[in-house]
Amino acid sequence: LGIFLFICLVLVHEWGHFFVARKFGVRVEEFAFGFPPRLVSMTRRGTRYALNLIPIGGYVKIYGESGENERDPESFSSKPIWQRLAIIAAGVGMNVVLAWALFSIGHGIGLPTVLGEDDAAGGAAVTIISIASGSPAEQAGIQFGDVISELEIGSQKFVIERLEDVQGFIAAHRGEEIRLRLRRGGDVIERAALARLEPPAGEGALGIAMANVGFVRSPWWRAPWDGAKTTVSAVVAITTALGRTVRDLFSEGRLAADVSGPVGIFVFANESRRLGITYLLELAGILSVNLALLNILPIPALDGGRILFLFLEGVRGVKINQKIEQAVHTVGFALLLLLMAAITYRDVVRIF
Repeated sequence: LGIFLFICLVLVHEWGHFFVARKFGVRVEEFAFGFPPRLVSMTRRGTRYALNLIPIGGYVKIYGESGENERDPESFSSKPIWQRLAIIAAGVGMNVVLAWALFSIGHGIGLPTVLGEDDAAGGAAVTIISIASGSPAEQAGIQFGDVISELEIGSQKFVIERLEDVQGFIAAHRGEEIRLRLRRGGDVIERAALARLEPPAGEGALGIAMANVGFVRSPWWRAPWDGAKTTVSAVVAITTALGRTVRDLFSEGRLAADVSGPVGIFVFANESRRLGITYLLELAGILSVNLALLNILPIPALDGGRILFLFLEGVRGVKINQKIEQAVHTVGFALLLLLMAAITYRDVVRIF
């Protein structure tokens, strides 16, 4: 499922480039998922459609994108700046549109929402929303999205109805091992964790953060508007997180612990599937926004890097030397591959 989700996000992004290029009369030479070597391919209407071996992205090879054949009307380089900009930005735009569609569907079905004291929603329950690293909860195998239905010590069982029920029970049994009955998707599981007497500051005895979570459903006519608001909120939140990540990378030479690559995304997508379709829709929408924002960064080899060169061309009034631009993008692509390899290695070590 994680692989299927990743393929969908990449193909939607690349289809944006493909569609707008075709609309402006630019020839598309290849539409590919993954990076070479090529596994299988077919050619239709002058475009090769390929499936490649390395499944960490995709690309659309556009005729004339390296600056050649400026006099050919089918060449990318023959088009005015605004059309070239639209072709490059179309992938990012399609990912934002996809996120909006996914969030809108989710709101129509009912998205998991943290509720206030006076809020009411279907299926409201005390839900674990984060787990501290190295905590008793993490060691016990408790996961994000687990719903606490019962707590037990010895023969004493306590059915959970409110957040305060969990907090009071744990506070009364610090230093003891508490058995938790949890709902995880359609499964009921039991876990045991020690309620620490002196937990680290801000963690709590078990090392979990909880909230009353219910499924809030929008009427069909309002779901697209709520989907748009959720998309904007996701853009703001992910932009802030990306800013912190870039700051840590350049100032401290490290990546935050919660940064994941394809392996981490695949694992998390499969976990979200077990929680239900609404969690998966929300995750897919967030990943689509994340892919859009990553690609719009002004980094060589990404869409944002190409947009930056077009901006410089517009300011200077003449095209950038194509050899220099291609060299910059090649170096940027190599560095991105190294970064992706490092993140993937860390995902494998952390998860497996």
